[in-house]
Order: sequence, then structure tokens, then C-alpha cells
Amino acid sequence: KYLRENKEMSQSELSKKAGVNREQISRIESGQVNVTVKTIYKLAEALNVPISFFFKKTEEYKYNDDIRPFVKWAGGKTQLLDKIISLLPEQYNTYYEPFIGGGALFFKIQPKNAVINDFNNELMDAYRSFQNEEEFKKMITKIIFHEENHNEDYYYKVRELDRNKDYKELETFKKSARLIYLNKACFNGLYRVNSKGYFNVPSGKKEKVKAYDEKLFNGIHNFLKYSNVIIKSGDFEKSLRNASKGDFVYFDPPYDVLEDQNNFTTYTKQGFGKEEQKRLSNVYKELDKKGVKLMLSNHNTPYINELYSGFNIHVIKAKRMINSIGNKRGYVEEVLITNY
Repeated sequence: KYLRENKEMSQSELSKKAGVNREQISRIESGQVNVTVKTIYKLAEALNVPISFFFKKTEEYKYNDDIRPFVKWAGGKTQLLDKIISLLPEQYNTYYEPFIGGGALFFKIQPKNAVINDFNNELMDAYRSFQNEEEFKKMITKIIFHEENHNEDYYYKVRELDRNKDYKELETFKKSARLIYLNKACFNGLYRVNSKGYFNVPSGKKEKVKAYDEKLFNGIHNFLKYSNVIIKSGDFEKSLRNASKGDFVYFDPPYDVLEDQNNFTTYTKQGFGKEEQKRLSNVYKELDKKGVKLMLSNHNTPYINELYSGFNIHVIKAKRMINSIGNKRGYVEEVLITNY
């Protein structure tokens, strides 16, 4: 039931996908009947999780200190991890991160139960490729192919793929490999799309590109495969519908704009303006009323301080490294806002 609801499937939809009677699914969810291995296998396939998800694991996943983000992402939190971790709640149930991005905090703490989300569907497809055994193998093969064929012309050929009308039908592992290759080969590791949603970052002009890191990739694969991580792609508010008392949500949205700087916010073609910041603050307040533990990162602007007045606002300094103009990179004030 936990999986079905987090994947926003009705019992009827699961019944159709798994080939299991809907009434049977209802009885299983309410604990009224025992289940055969065959039925469990059908449900695992339909819900896209390993069959081991439904059993107590004989060998628990062991924390891996070598895991870190597999892509460079604007607004990444690697440099602020110590400060963020020092402010985390001591205990919580399910970990939610609705703007996962590169996932620096997620990979650092490696929660056993998590729901992660981002509006960037290609990024989330990459997470899914790491989680799925077959997709993972095929993705690695394709990344190595990109490495071996890399040059300036090849980079732009791969970059232009999303302009093709049949690009949406491309296999997930191919999109994932493309994303990771472009991220490593492009200028300054910058992910940016234009108003049409096309990736438009120029080449980093590298003679060789190292996009596949065997140790890192295997570590991420094992973490996502053997932990209870649900991967979503869509609106942040929708991804939090099942967050309840005792859960923890870390918000790391596109930041409010600093008035004296040319801020980078183009993660998706939709953008994230003042009204979205206001909607986010309303979601924060609703979750607070439900007893969910909350932390949010943003720029230290008057608007953000006004939106979250009454909560705990911790001011910190952070160095912004992604900017096409070198002297525009420097320290800015950010805030970590908690309700505990």
C-alpha cells in the first residue's frame, strides 16, 4: 500500500498492471490474507521494486562513505553538508527531498526509507537507471561508448539529440547516459535548458572526458537497489502528498533571486519565480501543521525572511561556483529554515 500510494496508483490500476484481482489486492493491503510467492513477484514487477523489498533483508545495506552526486548540479550542497547535517533532526521516519538535484545530502546520509523527486524528468530517469539492474548495465555501456567517441563534433551531435521529434521515445538508459556524458563534457559542468527545454550548454573543449566512475557508480547502484527509495518526477507539492507526522522533508528549491546578481535558476524551462516561492512556503506551513519535520535552503533575501517569519532561520555563508563569469563567483548569504 505504501508503494502503491507513493506511486499514485489506484488499486484498480495496480490490479491491471500486475494481473492480480483488485479485491485480492485490497485484502493483501489490509492484512486479511497470506500471499503466494507468485503474487508477490507480480506485485514487485508492477511496482518496479526488487522482490526483496517485501522481505526482511538477510543482509542490511551498509553505509558507503564513497557515495556522492554523479552529476554536477547548480546549487549543489556538497560544501554546506557539515552545517546542514548539524541541523538535521535526530530521528525521523521517511526522508523526502522534492528538489533532489544532484542529491548531495541524500547520498551523504543514505536514508533507508526515502522519496526523492525533481521536476527534471531526465535527471530522475538517471536515478531510475542507477536503481534498476538491467538499465544500470546498459547505461554504463553507453557512457563508455560516449567516452570513447568524444570530440567536439561528437559532443554537439549528442547535445542535439533532444531536438529530434522522436527523442521522447528514446530508451531511458540512453537518455541517462547522455545526461551524464554531457554534464561531464560541457562547459563548467553546467546544466541549463532554453525556453524550449533543449540542453544548450557549449562544449567544455576537453580532449578526453571521464564520465564513468566504476567505484562511485556501483556504490550508488547498491544504495538505490537495496534501500527503500521511491523515485518520482514532477511537481514538488504532488511528491509530498503522503508525507506524515514524524517524516522529514529537506527542501532545496531554485533560489529566490538576489537583486544585485545575475542568478542562475534555469533548471527547467518553466523557471521558479516569486509565486512559486510563495506556493512552496504555503506547502511548508501545511506540512508543519501535520507534524512533519522540515528544513529549507534558500538565499537570505527579505522576501524569503518574510515568507518564513516565525520559523527558525539560520544564516550561513556559501560560495557559489557555477557562473560563466569568474569574478561573479563568490560568497553569498543563504538560510537554512527549520520548524524544529
